[in-house]
Amino acid sequence: MNGFNPLLTRRAWLGQAAALALAGCGAAAPAPFAPSRLPDDAALLDDLERRTNTFFWDTTNPANGLAPDRWPSPSFCSIAAVGFALSASVIGAEQGWLTREAVRERTLTTLRFLHGAPQGARTRGVSGHKGFFYHFLDMHSGERYGTCELSTVDTALLLAGVLHAAQFLDGADAAETEIRRLAEELTGRVNWPWAQHRSPSICHGWTPEQGFIGSDWKGYNEAMLVYILALGSPGRAVAPEAWSAWTSTYGRSWKTFQGQTHLHFPPLFGHQYSHAWVDFRGIRDAYMRDKGIDYFENSRRAVVAQQAYGASNPLGWKGYSGQVWGITACDGPADVARAYRGEIRRFISYAGRGAGGHETYDDGTIAPTAALASLPFAPELVTPTLRALREQYGHAIYGRYGFVDAFNPSFDYTDVKLTHGKIVPGLGWVDTDLLGIDQGPIALMTANARRDQVWRAMRGNVQIRRGLQRAGFSGGWLAQA
Repeated sequence: MNGFNPLLTRRAWLGQAAALALAGCGAAAPAPFAPSRLPDDAALLDDLERRTNTFFWDTTNPANGLAPDRWPSPSFCSIAAVGFALSASVIGAEQGWLTREAVRERTLTTLRFLHGAPQGARTRGVSGHKGFFYHFLDMHSGERYGTCELSTVDTALLLAGVLHAAQFLDGADAAETEIRRLAEELTGRVNWPWAQHRSPSICHGWTPEQGFIGSDWKGYNEAMLVYILALGSPGRAVAPEAWSAWTSTYGRSWKTFQGQTHLHFPPLFGHQYSHAWVDFRGIRDAYMRDKGIDYFENSRRAVVAQQAYGASNPLGWKGYSGQVWGITACDGPADVARAYRGEIRRFISYAGRGAGGHETYDDGTIAPTAALASLPFAPELVTPTLRALREQYGHAIYGRYGFVDAFNPSFDYTDVKLTHGKIVPGLGWVDTDLLGIDQGPIALMTANARRDQVWRAMRGNVQIRRGLQRAGFSGGWLAQA
């Protein structure tokens, strides 16, 4: 996630995208942020949704549909961010922020580009291999960025957005028919069995230089979506035992933290990503039937535990409370050790922060996406957090596209060369970037919490239903025709 491409010239296409958003697409810029006299909760959520969705429309390259990993720092494309951007545009069309015509055109551009992007085992000049895509792509050429890996999970996040867009654009006209065909071909050509290097597990990824990465998707994490899409593939699907093999590795993940017993994964993004597209309410696999809950309730317990951790604040960080909390993968100030409250504490830049007993890594950095993308699970906890973030820190962390990626009130050291962000006097470290993979869950999960929007569409997707059923899920909406 760190780093940037100094050769990118973003101004031309960024300006074009902003102009489209403001002129011919039925969208208007959000009103300037006013930190005083905050409106009611519904209006706060309205404003957050609109700004966060606008982020994706404005920052995506309209020439090819590629979305940046981060903004405003010059950045490569994150293919996962492209998946979130596709879904965000659908949300925008349904809400009337964008016209269906504009979203159709942008989606068709994106899918045509992805479908035609070169694939192969070469180290350069390709975008992917075996139907998978590299984690990062050049924003303009779409070719592999640096020596990054072919990523199974980021490909899954991309494909989820592709399927959501195709589910929404269901018209009989030539453009929407082509979108659905391209979506079927993009998902169908992914060779999931090839990624089972240590079958039946699915590997994290592959590089042409080193071959398969030495780790597989094991233990509870964000990989539910990987296995569901692999099981539901219309082309090269994996066998059902892949799911049971994966859940058999949950092992000691079932534990109690802050009074909540659940499948544990310290960063909250692991409890959010798959849920952004898949409605797990009321459906259960064999593992969850044995535990007596579903994965939605599991995520709710994880959120409740994190909020309780923030309220108890065992490490004594500045700013933590029952209203200001949220630890997940995000930017941070720097990789440095400094004295804090009479002891040496280690601070970090980008990392997979999380809370959970001995697995806690908490350096005082708060990521708004951790709480805000948890809105469907615990609205009674998340909505007060949205208000508190706006009231206490909004002047520094909230702007045109919503919240910056992270901030750290405890880090106010002025003698450190920062990796990201800046020091705001009286507040501490504040990021200056927004990240696509953190903005995306806010956009999608807010739409799910308020209108069942993404979930409603994806409950009708054949590939998602097939993947869930082959994984052994039953009950709830899956029992309905």
